[in-house]
Amino acid sequence: MTTLQTTPPGHDVVLYDSHCRVCSGAAREMRKLVGGQGTELLSFRDEGVLNAFPGVSFERCEKAMQLIQADGTVLEGAEAIVRALGRRPLGRLLYVYYVPGLRQLADAVYGVVARYRFRIAGRNCPDGACAVHFK
Repeated sequence: MTTLQTTPPGHDVVLYDSHCRVCSGAAREMRKLVGGQGTELLSFRDEGVLNAFPGVSFERCEKAMQLIQADGTVLEGAEAIVRALGRRPLGRLLYVYYVPGLRQLADAVYGVVARYRFRIAGRNCPDGACAVHFK
């Protein structure tokens, strides 16, 4: 598996889908936990956001949350959540994710939720732009 690298932002950046109610809710909770702790949360749908991170494509962001670490290393999906929250004292408990078998299970569950997120919780975009997603 190749590790994706992009322009180092100097701090952690989480890219999430602001059109997804599940994702937006998770981002609000994550902001409470890591906001002000050197982690910035941005919607990948906001204009110019992806331009700052070459190699992090719209398609990747559509499939999974992206964590761009301070050094430019990109993690995605369940692992991105674990690493973003893992710096908090109780967040270190999430490192159980790396136990063989649990990682595969967490990745599979994350993948299903990510794939069906619009069907699970609907869309969150008042401008009607969401009509093009997953009809």
